[in-house]
Amino acid sequence: MQLHLKALSQTEILDEWRELQQNDYQSMTLLTDRGEIQGRYYSAERARLGAIWVGGVRGGWDTPADGLYPQLYQTLQPSGISSLRIRYRYSTILEEAVFDTLAGIAFLAQENIPAIALIGHSFGGAVVIQAAALSAIVQTVITLASQSYGTAPAAQLAPRCSLLLLHGTADHVLSPRCSEYIYAIAQEPKRLILYPEAKHELDEVADQVSQVVHDWLINHL
Repeated sequence: MQLHLKALSQTEILDEWRELQQNDYQSMTLLTDRGEIQGRYYSAERARLGAIWVGGVRGGWDTPADGLYPQLYQTLQPSGISSLRIRYRYSTILEEAVFDTLAGIAFLAQENIPAIALIGHSFGGAVVIQAAALSAIVQTVITLASQSYGTAPAAQLAPRCSLLLLHGTADHVLSPRCSEYIYAIAQEPKRLILYPEAKHELDEVADQVSQVVHDWLINHL
């Protein structure tokens, strides 16, 4: 897979951001030679750490675990972690979604954030694993109900980048065997948590997932 990474060095941010105060984020557009990438930026004061959150093939601003993403954006800000939510240009094309995530990494680097976490759900699990393998400033990856296709680079992440895998045993969209495969090929530091009876969105264990993801980010960034 070839990504035109030189485009990332040309990433520009629109001069005027539309601040949506009711949601405490800034709506933004990353301009690249592959098109415009929409994002929502939750900036933490004097942030030195960052997290990028991506969804699945449905695209848009979808989130697993009963609103996990927007909940944690807010929770992590007091710890100095800025969050960037990426909306894929093409939510079913893995290479393009990886490019979008790399553009987000480039933006956070321009914000003088030297350590980044990537979090992805479903299809997004493969996206963040591939992006982490291509970026030296990614320190940890979290996948939720990940697919296995496209995740072979998980074997290359350690020891630089830790890996947390979460999956429900009642997931009928993507079998928990997907996360078990990723765990098997990855090296330490890594952790796999399987939630009995939880389905693909992990709504049944949303509170547990929220706490685990929060604690992992605090400890591994």
